[in-house]
Amino acid sequence: MATITEVPTPTETRPRSVLDDLPISTGKRVRLHRLLYGYGPANGTLLFLPIDQGLEHGPSDFFTNPASANPDYQLRIAKEGGFSGIAFQIGLAEKYLYPYAGQVPLVLKLNGKTNIPSEPAPISPLLASVEDAVRLGADAVGYTLYVGSARQAEDFRQFKQVREAADRYGLPVIVWAYPRGEAVEAKGGRDSLYAIDYAARAALEVGADIVKLNFPVVNPEKDKQQPKPYSELHPTEEEAAARVVKSAGKALVIFSGGEKVSDEALLKKAREAMEAGATGFIFGRNIWQRPFDQALHMAQQLKDILLQYSR
Repeated sequence: MATITEVPTPTETRPRSVLDDLPISTGKRVRLHRLLYGYGPANGTLLFLPIDQGLEHGPSDFFTNPASANPDYQLRIAKEGGFSGIAFQIGLAEKYLYPYAGQVPLVLKLNGKTNIPSEPAPISPLLASVEDAVRLGADAVGYTLYVGSARQAEDFRQFKQVREAADRYGLPVIVWAYPRGEAVEAKGGRDSLYAIDYAARAALEVGADIVKLNFPVVNPEKDKQQPKPYSELHPTEEEAAARVVKSAGKALVIFSGGEKVSDEALLKKAREAMEAGATGFIFGRNIWQRPFDQALHMAQQLKDILLQYSR
């Protein structure tokens, strides 16, 4: 009797979403094409530089590199480092972007808050409008959505206004999808796979074109607090990252860098993000908390990684 040889199962590929996957308006397609293929690596990937930390964290983030307190510092990095765009709150966009207009694409952040109050039920109020973004020549708008907050119903209603206006004006919407609130902390925490996976799916469902996510943190002890089946998954960090990208569906995913880490750790994050199927990164403090030449050097290393994933 012949022996049946078991054929090994091929490794699952993780194709990332691309512009052609998105059934979006012409205006959004034009602007996304500019971000994906006109600036930055210009190969269908994204490398954004955010500078909203002055509002969200206060001036303390600039202490390690005093030059970074001047937004012109980040604009110079974005221009000379070849970033896909810079994320600004409206005050910085109005006061600092003018000399770089047409040279550094703008993502106008529409909402924000300070970290002074405690966050049992956070919400990020609107500070600018889609009309402001159009007036300033932005190529996209950004919105922070606190998934799981006790005030998320109010947050969803506020986002609905943003989404509808962005659709009218043809502006892509980037959702900073952040799990927050007491209920999230009781179920494994804001960095758990459960929380970030839920945030990724929620952002897709409410209408994000691009989803900004933190990397899920695998913590065997804390992960036991997650609801089933997440508490029984025991993924590697790479598997966790791939899962949240998959949950974002056709929305493009960019991963955040968070607090400043070592060069090796940051480059490892970048490679894992792209292997997971992300479209790119939005790294802030890990870039501009460095001296200028070092920031440009790191930007080039990140672009070298992105250039391996042309689509």
